[in-house]
Amino acid sequence: MYNPFIFRAYKTKELFCDREKELASLLANCLSGADTTLVAQRRIGKTGLIHRLFDEIRTQKLPIIPIYVDIFATRSLEDFVKTLSEAIMTAIPEKSSIGRKFSKFIRSIRPIITYNPLTSAPQLQLTIQSEEENRQTLQSLLTFLDSQDEKILLAIDEFQQIREYPEANVEALLRTIIQQLNNVTFLYCGSKRHMMLDIFSGERNPFYRSTEFLTLHKLDAEVYARFIERHFKEAGLEIDQKSIDYILQWTRVHTYFTQRLCHTVFNMAHKRVDVSLIKQAAIQILQSDSIIFGQYQQLLTAAQWNFLIAVAKEGEVSQVTSRQFLHKHHLGNPSSVNRIVTALIEKNILDDRIEEGKNIYSLNDVFLSRWLEEKY
Repeated sequence: MYNPFIFRAYKTKELFCDREKELASLLANCLSGADTTLVAQRRIGKTGLIHRLFDEIRTQKLPIIPIYVDIFATRSLEDFVKTLSEAIMTAIPEKSSIGRKFSKFIRSIRPIITYNPLTSAPQLQLTIQSEEENRQTLQSLLTFLDSQDEKILLAIDEFQQIREYPEANVEALLRTIIQQLNNVTFLYCGSKRHMMLDIFSGERNPFYRSTEFLTLHKLDAEVYARFIERHFKEAGLEIDQKSIDYILQWTRVHTYFTQRLCHTVFNMAHKRVDVSLIKQAAIQILQSDSIIFGQYQQLLTAAQWNFLIAVAKEGEVSQVTSRQFLHKHHLGNPSSVNRIVTALIEKNILDDRIEEGKNIYSLNDVFLSRWLEEKY
């Protein structure tokens, strides 16, 4: 039986839960040519929403060519140019008119083209020698896209990674090139909220107020509950509201963790799903991931690890430097805790969001949080 709870990659809109308002906003921006900044906590469904948007563009047969490029693994401007080139080759059919044009263009910069034996995706080795050549190639790539008859939607995932490049003024370079384009709409996506906000709302930065903003929050619990119930029942499995509520409470309605728990429960179920079965599935997941959690501990200081334990025990914390919180968990003084918070946010282990004017802190990894809660 096919498991409908996908947690790794977008499959179909039937297996994708909600996000109708966000999808409509993104689609409207694409059609009007407005660039968008999409900010979301890790694993909450950002990349899935991008591919849901691409699916909708194709379904409606809109005159837009969507291109997705994930720059999370890039470490330099040269990596960015290479990854962008590969993304364009993947997105555009080689035998199409634009595909033939791009093939001719890319061969002009003397690449070595190979194909991944597992995914068949193209891989390029570019013969670029200098930073200036990288800059010129990037401009040529984007200018090529801009010259096409159809509109281009370029979605750049984990866009904040450009701030890690050793080259100077990459933001300014990109902004200068992009300002000259008329036919390419950009969707800048990122999971490091502070960095993304600084890139796009910092007054001294090149991308200042150049886009529409869209923040992806957790799904509505009632909508998610109906989605879960429908897919279990369509597979002939009974599940009651109490069990669904337990799933959403244990995973804190976080998309990745909810999908993964449901996936595991679905594989274990025979005729009926109850809370007992869900708890068994949760234990199985925590045992499976315990080796990863142990690696977290090796990467952190003792003070940082103790702070994570404290936040995990609370679930979420709004006042991390309050006397009550510090005393209860033996965390030391406020200044040292502030340094810990900053370090953990930078490592993308701690999430902070703003609700009603307050900063709310929680662990990015819900399973790690549940494991720490039980272990300590």
